[in-house]
Amino acid sequence: MMKKFLIYIVLACSWTASTQTMDHSKWTDILQAYVADNGKVNYKGLLNNRAVLNDYLNDLASNAPEDSWSIAEKKAYWINAYNAYTIQLILDNYPIESIKDLKNPWGQQFIEIGGKTITLNTIEHEILRPMGDSRIHFAIVCASESCPKLLNCAFEAEILKTQLDQAAHEFINDPSKNSITSSKISISKIFKWFKSDFPKGEDFINYLNTYSTVKISPEPKINHQNYNWSLNE
Repeated sequence: MMKKFLIYIVLACSWTASTQTMDHSKWTDILQAYVADNGKVNYKGLLNNRAVLNDYLNDLASNAPEDSWSIAEKKAYWINAYNAYTIQLILDNYPIESIKDLKNPWGQQFIEIGGKTITLNTIEHEILRPMGDSRIHFAIVCASESCPKLLNCAFEAEILKTQLDQAAHEFINDPSKNSITSSKISISKIFKWFKSDFPKGEDFINYLNTYSTVKISPEPKINHQNYNWSLNE
């Protein structure tokens, strides 16, 4: 299992697009330059080179998904958009210790795409979650320590399943996010906040076991970890 996901990581960050509706290579370049392998973001460095981020955000703004796009193309676009605009929000207010220091960060209408002004909440709750893929919760990153780590390459439609499986595997097996033994699990509050997006009961344990390197028993003791909202830098 671990070997398979290590291969996924190589594929996810070395893949070259052949045909695609939206070119996310600029986002990959930014992530490769300013995000470490462990997901830590060099906000200070990117703050001194904001033109590269602004260039990618302009691409997003002028290339809103169309009905003809595939679900994978739309999903990759909106995951990348959520992460890129979250970084913009942090840079606009940097230095800060936490995104929660900001007033209503997820409800601020500062994202302009396709002639509409929307919020991070719009992207997460009105666009991505209705797509019915719980793995998006391991891919969108709210700039905090307890969030999933920010993948240092863009999500791409043609390898999206691989990338989302990788994100799920890394998040679930990260001991700073989830503590898992066969009989007891202390899991992220993400699983509590978005309970309706995940399977229920024993199916939830089966879901975790799809990615967990530790086999969890059918009826483990379950609690949720405190969430660390400190900036992921």
